[in-house]
Amino acid sequence: MSNTAIVGINWGDEGKGRMVDLLTEDYDIVVRYQGGGNAGHTVINSYGKFALHLLPSGIFREGVTNILGNGVALDPENLWLEMQDVMAKGVPITPENLKISDRASLLLPWHRELDALEEARLADKKYGSTKQGIAPFYSDKYQKKTVLAGELLHPQHLAEHLRDLMEWKNLTLTSVYGAEGVTMEQLEAWMDAYCEKIRPFICDTGAFLRQAQEEGKRILFEAQLGALRDLDYGIYPYTTSSNAIAAYAPVGSGLPSAKIDNVVGVVKAYSTCVGEGPFVCEMFGQEAEELRTAGFEYGAKTGRPRRVGPIDLVATRYGVQVQGATTIALTKLDVLSYLDRIPVCTRYLLDGQETDAFPFPTLLADAKPVVEYMDGWKSDISGVRRWEDLPEAARKYVEFIEKSIGCPIGYVSVGPERDSIILR
Repeated sequence: MSNTAIVGINWGDEGKGRMVDLLTEDYDIVVRYQGGGNAGHTVINSYGKFALHLLPSGIFREGVTNILGNGVALDPENLWLEMQDVMAKGVPITPENLKISDRASLLLPWHRELDALEEARLADKKYGSTKQGIAPFYSDKYQKKTVLAGELLHPQHLAEHLRDLMEWKNLTLTSVYGAEGVTMEQLEAWMDAYCEKIRPFICDTGAFLRQAQEEGKRILFEAQLGALRDLDYGIYPYTTSSNAIAAYAPVGSGLPSAKIDNVVGVVKAYSTCVGEGPFVCEMFGQEAEELRTAGFEYGAKTGRPRRVGPIDLVATRYGVQVQGATTIALTKLDVLSYLDRIPVCTRYLLDGQETDAFPFPTLLADAKPVVEYMDGWKSDISGVRRWEDLPEAARKYVEFIEKSIGCPIGYVSVGPERDSIILR
């Protein structure tokens, strides 16, 4: 059976959560394979409206097994609080429908503290971190100085490991940043409050996935953020600290033998960006505020106003390439219905020349957008469910994007609800 990855094509916040929630009807397993609680996937369904940060977006589908893979920055505190919130709204979460990889590393309290301390030190040169500890976490992981979730199942070995890590980390907190160190009592209280709660969900998810693969189960791999925030292929250093591309899904999921058959790339009908870094197509002033208000563009995790702009075909084409997208889901087309003319960033102007190529990160700050305009449709399309029922101007806009980025658009979203979708 087919394995599918759902990934972001741009800077994140494209609407991946609503697409996972929609498509899980056809899958048996949903695996979150990278990232942590530093971004949100917004899902609206019969249970209500949710901003998920760590839970896979398939958690709302009965009969679907959800997995947090080994590539995830596993924050027990935020995960348990999120689980409580979701369960309080009537969504069942049990070790049967949520499984945590025993090889996922724990994001510990000092990771968030170090994140905030470093952003403060950088001052006006900050990276725009959400201060959820993601960069310090992945740094420690690659230094082999993290606790694996599976260690919670073997407490006879855990205490000594934690003490060693705490002593090492306190050197940085106290000597480099002049902050207070962490005590073992504080750490043990935190472990009791949160890690003990998630312990029943921890298991050998690699074995589970291998068995599922042998049985022909259908697996959906869910990414966090987008191609332009990928550590290796994004707008470095204004990226996340993990690989958000589909190619990493087999490694970060715990099933390195998986073959990805389909890659659904999610693209917003206009551009948004949370945080720092170059954003060539950015709008400012009243024009930006009108678009931000129409799309309610505020970060699901931070509440920060998102930077907005027209769809950036240069960045989107690059994202399609690095993600290896086989089909595109275009979201929030309905938001543009208020416009008489719709701006589109078709090329960049760099060193006096127009280019279709996405520049090396260092050069992005020098690039300027080349903007063209297309006719708007000035009508409410949120109730449309068939392609042929869209206004001609809306169809032309979608077709122009499709041709420009070189990838078919198979889904057009005209609202946040599960059924607000047009299949092409």
